[in-house]
Amino acid sequence: MFIAPLNTDHLLSEAEKENLYLKLIEQLNKDFNFANEAVDFHPSTTPNELKIQLHEKIYRLIQYKFAEYLNLLYIIDVPEDQVKKLDGSDILELSEQVTFLILKREWMKVWFRNKY
Repeated sequence: MFIAPLNTDHLLSEAEKENLYLKLIEQLNKDFNFANEAVDFHPSTTPNELKIQLHEKIYRLIQYKFAEYLNLLYIIDVPEDQVKKLDGSDILELSEQVTFLILKREWMKVWFRNKY
């Protein structure tokens, strides 16, 4: 049964525990590249590095390339209602929350693909 992670650290530790961390990185690379937002998270990227790099990427997209940011959310299939619930008054906080939503959606894809 899929249990939604509580936060980014919990999600990344679950991915490692289930030996699906590399699949999560592959999924992120695939979807970002599909959205023409080139990232290259290397398989040796630690969970903490991934969290920081992804957060920085989302922060820059929100600040400088908003249309591309929206396209990325669409391609990854982040639920629109969850994004709308976020407080956009602090971009740093918003980008951290969106990073978690992206990771959560990508984790769900990887987890289901592995289980079924």
